[in-house]
Amino acid sequence: MCRLLTPQFEEAIKDYPLYSQDGKGRDAVCVAVFAIGNVRWFILEGGRDGDDTRLFCIVVGLCEDEYGYVSLNELSDIELDYRKQGFGILRVVQVPYFNPCPIGKIADKRLQEFLNRLYD
Repeated sequence: MCRLLTPQFEEAIKDYPLYSQDGKGRDAVCVAVFAIGNVRWFILEGGRDGDDTRLFCIVVGLCEDEYGYVSLNELSDIELDYRKQGFGILRVVQVPYFNPCPIGKIADKRLQEFLNRLYD
């Protein structure tokens, strides 16, 4: 079982199947946030795909900020080995205590800059 597929995440995503928020722009609801370092995945929709969950999200902090699809199993498998630097192994985690809200209301500078480029 995927370590990121928690009962709380399943509950949060169930009302937002894939394609359910098309065309909502800044009013699309972000149901969860996953992060590793400065990279964040703002999850908007999702659905089961065999033994995986396919998610539609906005990712910021990589080379390009963009909308896209990601596999929950793939997110779960990401590990950065920083043991030589004394930090251990970093893994993608779900941001705790995040409450679903429209993406336009999330106080994340890089996310808002991305949205401004698209919707202003």
